[in-house]
Amino acid sequence: MTDSLLVVMALEVEAQGRFADGQVLFTGLGKVNAVYRLTRRLAEERAQGRRPLVLNFGTAGSRRHPHGSVIGCDRFVQRDMDVTELGFAHGETPFEEVPRELSFEPVFEALPRGVCATGDRFETLDHSNDWDVIDMEAYALAKVCRFEGLSFGCAKFITDGADENASSDWQANLPRAADAFLELYRQIRHEP
Repeated sequence: MTDSLLVVMALEVEAQGRFADGQVLFTGLGKVNAVYRLTRRLAEERAQGRRPLVLNFGTAGSRRHPHGSVIGCDRFVQRDMDVTELGFAHGETPFEEVPRELSFEPVFEALPRGVCATGDRFETLDHSNDWDVIDMEAYALAKVCRFEGLSFGCAKFITDGADENASSDWQANLPRAADAFLELYRQIRHEP
């Protein structure tokens, strides 16, 4: 049973001060930080008898969607897990029963849906057609939620094209991303 919301973002700069203190769990960049911080927080939530709906708001790159798009991601892959030399599919973690692609019921049904590919690299050269958006934490957060039996919602604001302009485009679009995240947060909480 879901009885609370837990908003998770990688960096405070992505929130741009739009959220009140304590409203967001900031994990830091990358999969390891995301897993560590979310797992610790969920242990605290469990000790209080809560099983939150975990909502990940974050910035992402995309070659399929224009800057300023907000994509509701409900499928997640690990783009930097590559054990193809041993006969495993790209993105598949060997020797575990967790599927290559994690799927969740959509939380943000009004948003266009997409597949989010997560890796520990700020991408400027990705040319893959296997996914819609590229980030650095969502797959890891989704996997923790799968292990914990929790619902997971994810909305990604497309700040850049995962190309040679990604760094400057990301920085320029952070305020618009934060506004979009706050609006989604208010909608899910049914606030005016």
